[in-house]
Amino acid sequence: MGTFLTGTSLVAGVLVAGWFGWEVPEENPDVGSQTTTVYYSDGTPIGKFAAQDRTIVPLSELPPYIGQAVISSEDSKFESHLGIDPLGIVRAAVNNFTGGARQGASTLTQQYVENTYYEAGQSTYADKLRELVLALKVDRDKTKDQILEGYLNTIYLGRGAYGVEAASKAYFGHPATEITASEAAFLAGIVPNPTYWDPRQGEVAQKQAEIRWTRTLNLMLENGYITKEERTSAQFPKLQEYKQGSGDSRTAYLLEQVARELAQTGPGAAGISEDQLTKAGYEIHTSIDRKMQAAAYKTMELPEDAGKFTRASLTSIDPQTGEIKAMYGGPNYSEYPTNAATFRAQGASTFKPFTLIGALREGIPLTEKYDSTDGMTIEGWKLDPDGPDVPLSNFDNKSYGWIDLADATAQSVNVVYGQLNKEIGPDKTAQAAYDLGIPRPDDNDETNDCCVIRNNLANVLGTDYVTNVDLAHAYSTIAAQGYRTTPHLVTKVTRGETTVDEGDTTRQKVFEPDVMAATTYALEKVVEEGSGAEAQNLVGPDGVTQRPAAGKTGSSQATESAWFAGFVPQLTTVVGLYQYDTDKNAYEQVQPFGGYEWMTGGSWPAKAWTAYMNEATAGMEIEQFPEYEPPAPEPSPSPSSSPSPSQSEEPEVEMVVVPDNLVGQQYPNAASALAGLNLVPAQVEVDSDQESGTVLEVAQAGQEVEVGTTIQVQVSNGSAFEEETTTVPWGLVNQDQGSAEGQLEAAELTPVIQEQASDTVPEGRVISVDPGEGSEVPLGSEVTLVVSTGPEEGGGDPSGDPSDGGIFG
Repeated sequence: MGTFLTGTSLVAGVLVAGWFGWEVPEENPDVGSQTTTVYYSDGTPIGKFAAQDRTIVPLSELPPYIGQAVISSEDSKFESHLGIDPLGIVRAAVNNFTGGARQGASTLTQQYVENTYYEAGQSTYADKLRELVLALKVDRDKTKDQILEGYLNTIYLGRGAYGVEAASKAYFGHPATEITASEAAFLAGIVPNPTYWDPRQGEVAQKQAEIRWTRTLNLMLENGYITKEERTSAQFPKLQEYKQGSGDSRTAYLLEQVARELAQTGPGAAGISEDQLTKAGYEIHTSIDRKMQAAAYKTMELPEDAGKFTRASLTSIDPQTGEIKAMYGGPNYSEYPTNAATFRAQGASTFKPFTLIGALREGIPLTEKYDSTDGMTIEGWKLDPDGPDVPLSNFDNKSYGWIDLADATAQSVNVVYGQLNKEIGPDKTAQAAYDLGIPRPDDNDETNDCCVIRNNLANVLGTDYVTNVDLAHAYSTIAAQGYRTTPHLVTKVTRGETTVDEGDTTRQKVFEPDVMAATTYALEKVVEEGSGAEAQNLVGPDGVTQRPAAGKTGSSQATESAWFAGFVPQLTTVVGLYQYDTDKNAYEQVQPFGGYEWMTGGSWPAKAWTAYMNEATAGMEIEQFPEYEPPAPEPSPSPSSSPSPSQSEEPEVEMVVVPDNLVGQQYPNAASALAGLNLVPAQVEVDSDQESGTVLEVAQAGQEVEVGTTIQVQVSNGSAFEEETTTVPWGLVNQDQGSAEGQLEAAELTPVIQEQASDTVPEGRVISVDPGEGSEVPLGSEVTLVVSTGPEEGGGDPSGDPSDGGIFG
């Protein structure tokens, strides 16, 4: 504390000396006029950041709400202090000195001084001391109205807007003279962080803006600036879409991402605000490769028959440095202002490698075999946390017998991965994802813009939401064989001869080489034998030799998203599709296009990935993945073990009894029972008046047979089975619960209500229907209505139930 008091005395001495030595300078006429230029990696300009023209509006012409809102939010003692707040300065100094959260104590007068007399980037301790002195002198020489008028005409409020006139037009589309109390409260609320608290940045920003708006209105009421009736009737203002003013309609996505990246704070971050970008005259060099970016524009263009709300995204990362080489956020920023590469969608089966890595870490080899029978019931796999276990289905309802993890990865077998996640624990899947680079959630509403990977069995199927950039980060760590980097566009920021910031290219080892080599081998099998076969068309510089590639497809429930995440040793690229109805604020099934009947990860995303990568890697040498020698296959599991025969003895043949109680059951249950005895079920469909899928006869039932014997199972095809059916009504989604229940009952169906939190669907309305609308079902069938309970406490994601047992590929 003695050191603190000594420092305080020193500061006081400096202030006294400054009072006599520092004069108030002329106002800086060039504030806001120095343009920042952003460049591709080859030095070609991408675009510029420049401030909007500032229009000075006299305080007397502005509604009183504007000044009142700013005073309430930023400086409640403005009318009474002498330009600085001594108590606030002491409180902030003590807090900072004792290690508390860093605080500032700037009054409106100090902020006015900083905006009017300083250039961007002047923020040393000497600058701050000079600012205090100048604030005292300005308060002496100017009236409070003159200071407030100057402040309101110089403060940066985001969207390239300086002053309330430009900000009013940027946010509300009308001049500042027409601002309402609610609009004034919004602008005043976002003053401390107008870039990150602009609702255009997403759900977290929207929430924070609403919190600040509410706080400001409450303070205005407390200070007597508005009445209780005005406070009660206030509604959050409607904001117009933001249109990036620099660069063309495509490169604007890159410029916005550059601004977001540079605005990050914390250890190693640049901490350059959008305010500084628009007036400090920086030169910003990026890692964006002009050739790759052009290839992204070309290959990601959706055909005319794509859905109105279908969006495509792409991110390419150098796995050795974390440098982003290309990013496709959309076709036209003015029309689609949301960057699709940073918008969340369900990760689907691209999450399966996270579970595989968790298993490899636990010592489970790729050769470990599991029963892949479609429709298996796994303990703990539920639709409802308090409900019964439900069967899990494979994509296209196929069964593959007993298969190892390499084959299960290639074929994206849900049942196998459900068992694997049960075996290792879903927390191991989440941990692997975080270690790869999927953002870990935190408690800070301003920075926690990604969802938590929930600790349930269904997380293996990617029921949680992820951005294209984050998925590319995770797969880049695999491509780098366990070394994680930091994804970034900015490689260097200079101002004149001074280097202000440089991109972080450090690498951190997070996985052992053997785990990554095995994972890469399994993902190569996806391309060689599985759903990523389209990537076999990726060739080397000669245009003929196949280039080694690895990756994973993903198709979420009802194909609301589809992915191909893949890599070669030198480059990781993720291509994604999602469909989000901005009118309804709801995800939808991706409308098929381009001749595809169903949009899966192996369809358009894999084809677009291959087309892009052929152009992006043109001229690159072919590099091989690390050598991986799979261990010897383990024998298939059996109900009992036998001693190994000696060299002099004949091997003992293992026998089992074919169950005789399977007739009348559904085929998946019977097949699972046979597979559990290491017998191979072979389905034979026959005409029958029994319900489709009913077991009619099992060959050799009750007899003893050798392990591995194929058992024919006769199953009814339902050709002669007549069952009265009806159609699940259309239009149930987004209806009130009561109305939806009434329609189901009118169709002679039984509604079952399942509640779920949602940030996007209003409380009491239907989020989804199972079986889906238009499905043909037997009369009296149960139809589940998932009904919104409103936003989850603390925020959440517009996601479905994480363990809904849907079909993922």
